[in-house]
Amino acid sequence: MKGFGYLVKEGVKNVWSNRIMSIASICVLVSCLVLTGAAALLSLNVSQTVEAVGQNNEITVYIKEDLSQIEAKYIGRDIEKIDNVKSVIFVSSEEALEKFKKQVGDQLFERLGDRKKVLPDAFRVQMLDLSKYDDTVKTIGALDGVDSISNRRDFAEKLTKVSNLVNIIAVGVVAALIIISIFIIANTIRATMYSRRFEISIMKSVGATDMFVRMPFLVEGMVIGLISAALSTGALALLYNALVNVLLKTNLPIEFIPFSSVVLPLAGAFVIVGVLVGLFGGFISIRKYLKKEGNEILGW
Repeated sequence: MKGFGYLVKEGVKNVWSNRIMSIASICVLVSCLVLTGAAALLSLNVSQTVEAVGQNNEITVYIKEDLSQIEAKYIGRDIEKIDNVKSVIFVSSEEALEKFKKQVGDQLFERLGDRKKVLPDAFRVQMLDLSKYDDTVKTIGALDGVDSISNRRDFAEKLTKVSNLVNIIAVGVVAALIIISIFIIANTIRATMYSRRFEISIMKSVGATDMFVRMPFLVEGMVIGLISAALSTGALALLYNALVNVLLKTNLPIEFIPFSSVVLPLAGAFVIVGVLVGLFGGFISIRKYLKKEGNEILGW
């Protein structure tokens, strides 16, 4: 047990003694883990949003801008007569513009100047039966005076496409970062081994096993992985919560997952990936040093 404690202590000491390279390894691995976690969170949030949207029964029907409010309200009566329509609420262009002003804030609203578009009159329409959703949308869209229809399902489809594209890009970037992480960790440990080459040779000459020589350097890789996992979890928590707070003010129809509900599995995954990357980087860097008892490559 004392021998194992010694090996672990030596591994931790290696990280500190070669701290510049260790910091470089940690930075790259943190970037890799944060990007992986961000892609996973995006996918989870999109899935939850799509599921919630599938149960949403409300659409917004925009009326052509050249129609008066009286004409618009006649269209509202026609909508009320359609089967499967539960309720119809009129939203005037003035109300919509005031709501938009509250969302973006007074300063940004004033900066828009002449670019402020007058929002059209609209109706918020709720349906009774979701199985008739598409047919009801088509019927409403065919009414004279209806300009366009906005529903969360369209938004969900676009969000899914964006999520899929981001995940594809993330896979490529993460793969590249993992390779870079392994390379830097391997070189970090190789530099440590080079600085201790005489000590390693002496240990081998007095009968130290390959595992005894290898363990401190494997621990070094594991420590780098564990530190990276801890930093990644903290960084992702800060970034995610900050982004959610910003997006909540936009009233986008997105169902956000609380970070607290995923922190444990996410941190666990980070630890596993970080340790495995650190171990692999350590393994490939010391393998050649231990061939033929490490003497030939060390120049002995």
